[in-house]
Parts: sequence; C-alpha cells; structure tokens
Amino acid sequence: MTRSVFFRRTRNPRLPFLRRTRNPRLDLLARVGAGLLVVVVLTAVIGPLLLVSAEPHPAQSLLPPSGEHWFGTDQVGRDILTRVVYGARTSLFVAVAVLVLSALVGVTLGVVAGYSAGWLRDVIMRVTDIFLAFPALLLALATAVVLQPSVNTVVIAIAATWWPWYARLTASVAQSVAARGFVDAARCLGVGTPSIVVRHVLPNSLTPVLVQLSLDAGGVILTAAALSYLGLGAQEPTAEWGLMIEQGQALFTTNWWVVTFPGLAILVTAFAFNVLGEGMRDALDPHRKRTR
Repeated sequence: MTRSVFFRRTRNPRLPFLRRTRNPRLDLLARVGAGLLVVVVLTAVIGPLLLVSAEPHPAQSLLPPSGEHWFGTDQVGRDILTRVVYGARTSLFVAVAVLVLSALVGVTLGVVAGYSAGWLRDVIMRVTDIFLAFPALLLALATAVVLQPSVNTVVIAIAATWWPWYARLTASVAQSVAARGFVDAARCLGVGTPSIVVRHVLPNSLTPVLVQLSLDAGGVILTAAALSYLGLGAQEPTAEWGLMIEQGQALFTTNWWVVTFPGLAILVTAFAFNVLGEGMRDALDPHRKRTR
C-alpha cells in the first residue's frame, strides 16, 4: 500500500522546466534559460576542440575583436574567446561541485533532523544556525584566506557556507512529510526507520531542494568569480571569468574587450540559471492550477 502511494505522489512524467506554468512570460523565460544553459554547457564541452590555442603570443597582445580573434586578445596575446570557453568549464565545475557537496551534507542532515526528534534534531539545527549566523560571503572569504588559493579552495569555501540552507529547507519539508499518513502506514506495517527515510521521506522532500539548487547555481558562479577576482580562487594559468576581469580591469577604458566578454559570460550564465530556477519553482508549485 505504501509503495503505490509513494509512486503516485512522486511520479513526474515531464521535466520540470518543460511543464507549463501559471505565468506565460515566466514560462517563456524558463525555456530561454534552459536553452542558454544548454548552449553554455555544449560550449564548455566541445568549444575547446574547435577554437584556436590559448597560448601566449606577445606580438599579438591587446588586439581588438576581429575575424581572426572574435573577442580580441589579452595583455599577453592570448585569444579571449578561447579563455572564456575554458572559463566556462571552470565555472560550471565549481557550480556543480559546490551544489553536490552542499546538497549531500545539507540534505542528509536535514532529513535526519526532520524525521527524528529530541536532542538529535536540536543539535543539528543549532549547528546549522551557527553557520547561518555568519554572512555567507564573509565566511567563504575567511575560509579561502586560510587555504591556498585554487579552484578546489573555492569549492570548499563556498560549500562550507551553502550546506546550512539546504539542511534548514530539507528539515522543514521532511518534518511535514514525516507526519503524513503514508509514513504512519509504513510504520504500522513494521517498515524500519532507515527504509522509511530513504524510500519515503527523502524522495518526497527533494522537490524544493531541486528548485533551490537551480536557483543557487547562478549565485555560486557569482561568488566563485568574486573570490577569484580578489585573488583567493583560481590562479594563472587557469582560465576563470572572475580572474580574467581582475587582470583586465585597469584596461577597461582603453581595451574594453578584455573585461567585457568575461563579464557577459558571467551575466548570461547566471541569468540562465536564475530564470530556469524561477520557472521550475512555478511549475512545481503544488497549488498551481492545472490546465489542459
């Protein structure tokens, strides 16, 4: 009985961002965001195979955009388009790694806290509150300062500040799910606590977490770019959008292309994740009106 109830509650025949929302404009923006995100991912995967080398050529330094170098070249003659594409790999890797680590820690602790009661829930929630008491960017900066600047440092620093949000969100949803009838029915049938948590509470608590993950991806990319801009993240010769902006900021008034194209890459990617997340949130709203 509990198995059939579980599958009926969690069946989702269509991808969230392909389902129609209550807001036609938001629905269009979500599809645009999904399309832009696909373009960014494909560019990061296959782009380096089609572009010119990113090796320095001092004789070609600070060339403006042209047919040979679409985005121009930087101070040491490297093709900016190639570096922007390689920077997409770095930024997407950071976003995926941070969200996966944060979700693994936060969702696990949140489900345990939401289903359990007593001292265990209190301990998990108080530790979560301690992390939430610090500004996320300030805590990430403090963590990055302690560690050696690198891409891995950015991942660890941001993940250390991101997991409490997922723990708090999952705990509230899991507590509501644990009070539902099909969970009580599973207990009455003698199903063990680990099985109830894994097969019933966890799957029914993931929908808001998935929406929040899509909304947070853009924020992770912006935070990673900020840390690299401050010299606490990726270092040369790694291509990273924030690092590229920091290296070319002094040339903005004379050689605008050095910082403009990495900045546009950050803008487009963050916009794609944000509108996709908004569309998913509206599509997965349990109170939305279904239309034929």
